[in-house]
Amino acid sequence: MDAKVLVAAHKVFPMPVDKKTYLPVLVGAVKNFKQGIKFQRDDTGKNISEKNPHYNELTAMYWAWKNFDTSDAIGLVQYRRFFKSYEDKNGPLTDEEIADILKTTDVILPTKRHYYIETNYSHYVHAHKSDPLDKLRYVIATYYPDYLDSFDKVMHRRSAHMFNMFIMKKQFFDQYSQFLFNVLDILEQQLDISNYSQQDSRVYGYLGELLMDVWVEKNRVRYTEVRWYEVGPKHLMKKYFYFFCRRFGLEVGKTHF
Repeated sequence: MDAKVLVAAHKVFPMPVDKKTYLPVLVGAVKNFKQGIKFQRDDTGKNISEKNPHYNELTAMYWAWKNFDTSDAIGLVQYRRFFKSYEDKNGPLTDEEIADILKTTDVILPTKRHYYIETNYSHYVHAHKSDPLDKLRYVIATYYPDYLDSFDKVMHRRSAHMFNMFIMKKQFFDQYSQFLFNVLDILEQQLDISNYSQQDSRVYGYLGELLMDVWVEKNRVRYTEVRWYEVGPKHLMKKYFYFFCRRFGLEVGKTHF
């Protein structure tokens, strides 16, 4: 199997040595490109590179959907977060491991994040503005009504597959991309983010994380969870601090690191 995993990055950063499987993609390249950066740019061909401040790593996904069709499977990870290899505990999944997993499933997802004391909906609105998520439900109800039950079910859960991380067989990647970007395009027309802070304006990337499970739930997609790991500082204490501040309604700054 020929699998290609996009590694979304907005700057130069050490990348996996397996260049056959892992493709570094400079997201927001229309603004972030600097001489000497040799990553694949997300502003070639048909693209939404200029939307990167609002779509995050999803601009790399869009680029692959519209311009990259030579692989049997396509994945997306971030430059600091990878699926963990079974053999090399300090490295990412290998091409052989990906092929082996996809023999018995259609999609690879990261192990779920569990929130325990709140739902996916309450966790989102404690970290971000609630209006985008409420408008997203309206878009689903209006344009994708057959997805509404799945949307509500996911919002009431206390765990989710986060980070816009996945590896999918190509046909599933195409199906998910069609759904995801159609929904977000409609939502853009309903939502005014002109007065949002820099962090809040990353709204479409945040919502994309939740739409993954909605699509999986509705289509009963076969998936396998794989553990993931972070590269560099994890900021755990800061994350816990900001989580409890948000949970009890206290205004805080950064919520993502």
